[in-house]
Amino acid sequence: MRLWVCIVLLSTVLCASADRPGIVQGAIRAGQFVRDAARGSWDMYRAYRDMREANYRGADKYFHARGNYDAARRGPGGAWAARVIRWPFLFPHSDARETWQGRVSGRGAEDTRLDQEANRWGRNGGDPNRYRPNGLPKKY
Repeated sequence: MRLWVCIVLLSTVLCASADRPGIVQGAIRAGQFVRDAARGSWDMYRAYRDMREANYRGADKYFHARGNYDAARRGPGGAWAARVIRWPFLFPHSDARETWQGRVSGRGAEDTRLDQEANRWGRNGGDPNRYRPNGLPKKY
């Protein structure tokens, strides 16, 4: 008896999945977009965490490009996350770093411009290794 119930349920699911209404397909696409965006956000966070862990001078552009590259490869949701997420807004202490760079070190505007260039490079599918500094451990 259980076998027949399983066969009937499986047949129903297979038949129903063959002709999904448009609203169901739209909901599925929306769910995939949200999933890709969440995973893309995680990719961005992982790159940021690795940058903090590496603490390697001159490697920030590489990590910016890598985070955006990984996120954009997730699909439309990941590409959206890469465009929307800005490191200073996601991580408030980065805002303090940008302020410090602009006011104290004098290289804030130029450094921010180069960060944004690395972000665009990664988002558009460019190889993040273009920004990889010599000597950065293979782990990253």
